[in-house]
Amino acid sequence: MTRTPIRVRALCLLGLSFLLTPLVAFAEHPSLQPETCSVEGLMDSIRRGLQSKSPAYRRYLRELLKESAVTLPEEQLRAAFERETEPLMVEHLAAALAAKTDRGESPSTMQVVAKRALDDADPAVRAAATRALRRTSAEEHTGDMYSRLVRDASPEVRMEAATNLIEDNRYVYAGYHGPASDTAVAAAAASSDAKVTARILGNISTAAISPESASTLHSLLGNESAEVRAGAATAMGGVPATEMAKARQTLGAMYRSETDVNVRTAILQSIARLGFASAVPELQSLRQVDTRLVPEVDAWIRALSTGLQEWSLLLREKQRLRQAH
Repeated sequence: MTRTPIRVRALCLLGLSFLLTPLVAFAEHPSLQPETCSVEGLMDSIRRGLQSKSPAYRRYLRELLKESAVTLPEEQLRAAFERETEPLMVEHLAAALAAKTDRGESPSTMQVVAKRALDDADPAVRAAATRALRRTSAEEHTGDMYSRLVRDASPEVRMEAATNLIEDNRYVYAGYHGPASDTAVAAAAASSDAKVTARILGNISTAAISPESASTLHSLLGNESAEVRAGAATAMGGVPATEMAKARQTLGAMYRSETDVNVRTAILQSIARLGFASAVPELQSLRQVDTRLVPEVDAWIRALSTGLQEWSLLLREKQRLRQAH
């Protein structure tokens, strides 16, 4: 019999002791029985604990496994992941493997998860493995994985991939890591699912994108889907300073020829964001192009005239003015 390392045994026993505390009883989880500690034993205990009706307790179990992953034998953890078929358990094991890479251990563990996300026959498992990579460094270790995931046959997988890109952009890289933003733009362009493309473009920071990504955004402004055009127009509003003049010129011309009201609304917001107070004359010149949007243009002009220099504050003021009228 393979002997479990002492520190792994200690961590597992500590985890199992937590599973048996009054907090667990309060969460109404199924009773757990002490057993010989191993990766399999810990997984069996977590599997039973996941039947709890408490979302907080289930989150705790996920974190317990991620923390345990640092000391669990990698080969055993990989083997457990590769033979698991229940999507929720796949997600927990995948998150544990990803945690090992994020903590400086072998990058290949992240690739093991990526392979399952891309190739598993069960779309629910692919979605679970994809979800497990959220808010990790997966983008740095998995090549073109996201450009492939957004073309998955399953709508759920495609949307999980989009959510990962958005949340990584915001919470892992704070919107100012060029390669991460470029990855998101490339994935958005690779997708043939208009909802996925629009969701990515409408929710990422483009402050640090490359000239190549900026060119991609310009091309997406001509997409046949109004959703995609609106997303691309929104993304154009946050481009780097070197791209702002071209973006303003392109969006101003597009506003005059565009017919979809939602796309035009997105264009107005990006023109305001690109120019702040200097955008007022341009907005005034566009005011009568679409009478449906006169109140929108007027709200932007009033908001920009306040002199606010923080975009989040300006956006909030514009929304307040729009609601007031």
